Amino acid sequence: MQTSDRIRIKRNVRTIWISDVHLGFPGCSADYLLAFIRDMRCERLYLVGDIIDFWALKKKRYWPQAHNNVVRSILGKAKHDTRVIYVPGNHDEAMREYAGLTLGNVEIHDRIIHETADGRRLLVMHGDQFDSAVVNSKFIGLIGSSAYELLLRMNRYVNWWRERMGLDYWSLAAATKHKVKKAVKYISNFEQAVAHEAHRQQVDGLICGHIHRAELTRLDGVTYMNCGDWVESCTALVEHHDGTIELLKLTDEAQVLKRMEPIRPELAA
Repeated sequence: MQTSDRIRIKRNVRTIWISDVHLGFPGCSADYLLAFIRDMRCERLYLVGDIIDFWALKKKRYWPQAHNNVVRSILGKAKHDTRVIYVPGNHDEAMREYAGLTLGNVEIHDRIIHETADGRRLLVMHGDQFDSAVVNSKFIGLIGSSAYELLLRMNRYVNWWRERMGLDYWSLAAATKHKVKKAVKYISNFEQAVAHEAHRQQVDGLICGHIHRAELTRLDGVTYMNCGDWVESCTALVEHHDGTIELLKLTDEAQVLKRMEPIRPELAA
């Protein structure tokens, strides 16, 4: 597996996965996402939950034109040559009521299996199913979101100054989360739960979001992939036509963070 390549991103891919966009929340990096969606062509686009943040919208109505443009761009792809699959999360869980339906050319599923070009079977789900705090107590989740919102507000001020100084985008929220022992422990437990579910479902790997920490790695004999988010890190997963999967960072300069090569036919047999 290769990591951290600043190279030209291929614009025509087989599959794209994005999650945790949080449209309707002030911390959403809608402009970066819109540029990515408009610039890419794909056969399948997976929306892996928390695309619209209904929790944030209940507290405050916030819907700028940039957020509207993201929705229109996605629907435009669905109308033409892209299969769009929406797998709702906990912040847009109201959409789970429509699982199994197709609305505006967008398929809605609670979970779905994706088969890669090289034959791997990957379970796609949001990931809140592994988080006992979310499953058992929405109130606890809301408290966390309030503190998180404050941190992200600080993050915007930090990056405003960084931009004035000619520096690249940097996530204060992500850096803080990775230093907090409880957060690190939670992420580790989450990843172990994902690996267990992949084994239980007899799939080759699992793709999710939810924890706002992008990843592409092997874990306990399965492939663990996390799309990341468009609040802290602005990341996405893409599959190329040969089955190669990449984790991309898409801020001021596109970057391949990690790459997983396809399975060779003789190894897959």
